[in-house]
Amino acid sequence: MPVALFAALLGSLAIHAAALLGMDVELFGGEPAPEQAPLQAELRPPPPPPPAAAPTAVPKPPAPTAKQSSRPPRLASAKPSPFSVPPAPAAPEAASEITPERPSTATMTSSQAATPVLPATGTIRFAIYKESLNFQVGRAEHRWDFSEDGHYRLTGVTETSGLVSLFKPIRITTESAGRLVAGGLQPARYRSLKNGKDANENADFDWVAGEVHLSRDGSVRPIAPGTQDILSLNYQLAYMGSLAEGAVVGVVTGKKYERYQMDSLGEEAIELPAGHFRTLHLRALTDNMTEVWIALDHNRLPVKIRFTDKKGDSFVQVATELGSP
Repeated sequence: MPVALFAALLGSLAIHAAALLGMDVELFGGEPAPEQAPLQAELRPPPPPPPAAAPTAVPKPPAPTAKQSSRPPRLASAKPSPFSVPPAPAAPEAASEITPERPSTATMTSSQAATPVLPATGTIRFAIYKESLNFQVGRAEHRWDFSEDGHYRLTGVTETSGLVSLFKPIRITTESAGRLVAGGLQPARYRSLKNGKDANENADFDWVAGEVHLSRDGSVRPIAPGTQDILSLNYQLAYMGSLAEGAVVGVVTGKKYERYQMDSLGEEAIELPAGHFRTLHLRALTDNMTEVWIALDHNRLPVKIRFTDKKGDSFVQVATELGSP
């Protein structure tokens, strides 16, 4: 290989590595470490469940990303859970395939149980891209289990892959556990690990008192009925009625609690490695921007998720496989 060509190749590799190493991999599903004082809670102790808030109209976003031809390898099978959450009872057999079903519109309460909208068990695998580079930087896998006694467990594993994993190997594991009640998921605990160690971004929900305990700063925040953690939010969408008109939901990230105004950007047909989907595009604007595309003909499963930080860097997860574990 000519010296000039070899030097150019090394230069290109260095540029890509520098750009990729500069990212915060927690953007896959979280947010950068806060640079300001802790968020002040704006909610009082919650009253009885209120009706859904009216949404605001928003413009149509750009067209979805193009189809990715290659499918990333499956993540390795999970080892026994390192979390302190006790295992839920075994779930019944998974459904043979995911079929359409209209989600419940009932108001969430702590005393009523509900039938799962999703199959008892399932998995979604994602490829993760940094959009400014059009470059795959990682992969993710979500699993869910609904037990016959009304409990649920969601797990998410996100890790760098390819070139990025050589320079910055990171594996983030999150877990949400709780109950399925009328109106959807009611999380009890949220746990997070980074490279196998406690990330100190945990949350414990006290629904009797209507508050959440955050491990990062030891604070206790009042929460509204129906509040979700950042992982369960993606699957709570299957239980929320009238999403086409928008919705408001409380969200605990492990670092803070805030209210998300979920604006509907309308239906979109998108082509992904996992297939062709008719979706509803939702967007929440806070300090950052989170977008979710839910598959209307596949139990409102999240098949595309984009996170854009305050600097404008965006990472998108696209489904490569839907099915049973």
